[in-house]
Amino acid sequence: MSLLNRTNNQSALEAAVTTLQSRSLTQLAIARFLRNRVAVGASIVLLILVALAVFAPVFELLTGYPMEFQDRDFYSGKPPNWEAQHYLGTDYNGRDILVRTMFGMRISMMVALVAATVALVIGISYGAISGLAGGMVDTIMMRILDLLYSFPLTLIAVIALAYFGRNIMIVFVIIGLVEWQLMARVIRGQVLSLRNAEFIEAARATGVRPFGILVRHIVPNVTGVAIVYMTLIIPEVILVESFLGYLGLGVQEPNTSLGVLISEGANAIEQKPWMTYGPGIFLVVLLMALNFLGDGLRDAFDPKDR
Repeated sequence: MSLLNRTNNQSALEAAVTTLQSRSLTQLAIARFLRNRVAVGASIVLLILVALAVFAPVFELLTGYPMEFQDRDFYSGKPPNWEAQHYLGTDYNGRDILVRTMFGMRISMMVALVAATVALVIGISYGAISGLAGGMVDTIMMRILDLLYSFPLTLIAVIALAYFGRNIMIVFVIIGLVEWQLMARVIRGQVLSLRNAEFIEAARATGVRPFGILVRHIVPNVTGVAIVYMTLIIPEVILVESFLGYLGLGVQEPNTSLGVLISEGANAIEQKPWMTYGPGIFLVVLLMALNFLGDGLRDAFDPKDR
């Protein structure tokens, strides 16, 4: 009986040590991130942009112009006018650019979040299966990935949107379907380093099937890394959406996005530059904030620094 109690106490102690180590590693990563002033600053900027996008309807109240309201006195794209509360000017239809920029940023963020989530799910599934299976299965899956890398994925997205239509949800999903390859490679590398770990071998020895190992042990251990790389995928997703919007294949009226707004202003950028400056500046700031945040998270959680 005493031997059994001693064994239980030892198991409990080992579990407590593992928990403390996990917490300490997390605390170290957070401390490293907080020491990165650029990443912290980018986080603050990103939170401000998210707040502006979430509360976009407030700008309709502040300016007095709903997103689709056409001011007949400001048709054909007028420059900023503070007295009329058109702080960034108007577009060709007399619509307030500031209000449309806030709503456009909201749509761009939604596209980025949904598409990046699609890429996250596919990338984790594909990479985890490839890394855990190993052998010929891993080789075949990686060669398929190499083959997909050889295709111009943005062109594939253009063709798919032209074929399936330009519904906003289709835009979300298609962009996610062409942005998962990097995630798959990263996750596969993580799984290869975990597949022979002691806790995986213990699970195999107790009769846990491969699917159970994948769901219970592999995926929880790679999710943190996947989320970090997700922050690096989001800027690329926003760029793809902006490019599609510039081609007229992105979000359609009555919705808008930063890419669509830039496309509308680009045709007359020499005569009416204010139509591009507002959406363009918000897009650049958003992309820079996301990139600096992603770099900061990657540096903080980089296993080589642990």
